[in-house]
Amino acid sequence: MKQTYIAYLRQSTQKQEISGLGIEAQREIIRNYLKDRKTVAEYIETESGKKSDRPKLTEALELCRKTNSVQIVAKLDRLSRNVAFTSKLLESDVEIVFCDFPEANKLVLHIISSIAEYEANLISQRTKQSLKAKKARGMKLGKPENLMNNWGRAIMNSNMTNHQKALDNPNNKRAVALLKSLVKEERSLSEMARILNSEGFVTAMGKEFRASQVSILLKRYNLKED
Repeated sequence: MKQTYIAYLRQSTQKQEISGLGIEAQREIIRNYLKDRKTVAEYIETESGKKSDRPKLTEALELCRKTNSVQIVAKLDRLSRNVAFTSKLLESDVEIVFCDFPEANKLVLHIISSIAEYEANLISQRTKQSLKAKKARGMKLGKPENLMNNWGRAIMNSNMTNHQKALDNPNNKRAVALLKSLVKEERSLSEMARILNSEGFVTAMGKEFRASQVSILLKRYNLKED
C-alpha cells in the first residue's frame, strides 16, 4: 500500500498570513522531499511557536490517524519551540517526518527541540535585558513621542545627507563657479538660468536650469541674491 502524507505548515503572525511569508518556502521543502509523491491534505496554522494550543495541528493529526498517513513538517522549528509539547507529539501514535532531519530518531528530536526552546528563551531574556537597560538610562519605551522623535531625527539626518550630496555634486559646483560672477553683475534669476543653459551647464539631475533652481543654488551655497 502506497504511503500517504499530510502536511502541516505554521506561520507565527497575522502579517505572515497576509503576505504568505514562509508558507511557500515550507511547501517547496516538502515538495522536494516527497519528489513525485503528493500530500493528501494540508493544514496551515497561524500561531506562535511557544503556544501549545494548535487546533489545525490537532485536526491534521486526527486525519493522519483516520487515513493511516504520515504527518510531514518542513522543519522541526515549524512544529514547536516548546519541548514538552514536541515530546507529547513524538510520543503519540502518529508517525511524524521532518524534512530537514528525516533520519532523526525520537531521542535526537527531543534534544533538538530542547535546544530550540533554550535558544528561544535566550532571545527572550536578551530582549528583556536590553529593554531594562534602556529604561534604566531614562529612555521611555513604547511612547508615541519617542516614535515621533526618532522619525524627526531620521528626517533631519536624511535632509543633512541630501544637502551634503547637493553641495558635492560636480554639476552644481561647476554652475556655482559661473553664478558667483553673475551675482556680482546683478543678473536676474531668469537671466542666470538662460546664461547657464546657453553655456552648456546642467543641473544635478542633468537637466536645463530654471529660475527656481538657480535660486536654490544661490541659497544653498550662500551666494548673495539681489
